Amino acid sequence: MRRVCFTLQVRPEMLEEYRRRHAEVWPEMLAALRDTGWHDYSLFLRDDGLLVGYLLTEDFDAALAAMDATEVNARWQADMAPFFAGRRADRSMRVLPEVFNLDEQLGEAR
Repeated sequence: MRRVCFTLQVRPEMLEEYRRRHAEVWPEMLAALRDTGWHDYSLFLRDDGLLVGYLLTEDFDAALAAMDATEVNARWQADMAPFFAGRRADRSMRVLPEVFNLDEQLGEAR
């Protein structure tokens, strides 16, 4: 499994509403994420709107494409659009390169 970390920027004036909506994600959206290969998916939100996402997946590009093909994702992205400036959030993720992993280095040291 590949570890993926990405960032987005939520409009600071909309942070509380963003948190509220993510406390009750639609069940069909949760199922679509699971079914399209998103595992151990978490979002972290800083007070200035920096959003950091983390997930495990076999193939991130395939997982993105599979989600893009679902009807529920189109509805979710339309509903979430006001929280982000510019393009849809699922097309604006800035993937961060991994530079350190404790388990991998411990494994190599053995």
